[in-house]
Amino acid sequence: MLEVGMKAPDFTLADKDGNMVSLSDFAGKRVVLYFYPKDNTPGCTRQACAFARTYEDYRDLDVPVIGISKDSVASHLKFAQKYELPFVLLADPDLQAIQAYDVWKEKKLYGKVSMGVVRTTYVIDPQGNIEKVMPKVKPDTNADEILAYLKGEAQ
Repeated sequence: MLEVGMKAPDFTLADKDGNMVSLSDFAGKRVVLYFYPKDNTPGCTRQACAFARTYEDYRDLDVPVIGISKDSVASHLKFAQKYELPFVLLADPDLQAIQAYDVWKEKKLYGKVSMGVVRTTYVIDPQGNIEKVMPKVKPDTNADEILAYLKGEAQ
């Protein structure tokens, strides 16, 4: 797991429209970077919709929200259209950012062990350093918790 104060690994990935987006494109701004397992699954949909619901608040704070999973560009496009997601979704099928941010982990479900993305959120500061790490976040409360943190209302 990356830690507070470390330099955030830069990456360049395709968004839902096929445009290449780099973390360095947002230099000088705080950025919310959230990693999630899979488009159109119950938890990931609730988490994305929570970020969509609070998106105006993030925009008012001038803090971009970026969601990353290993799904394809086409999957992200359908997901964003279906749920009217206004923020950036990046496709990482080669696990470039997912592994750089150390969120590709062994997971156990019903006794079965497999590798997958552990739902994790990072806040990157304007200098490109990790300001906050939230590992194993809950999909229903993550967007509000990060927003409260950014507003100085929570640790």
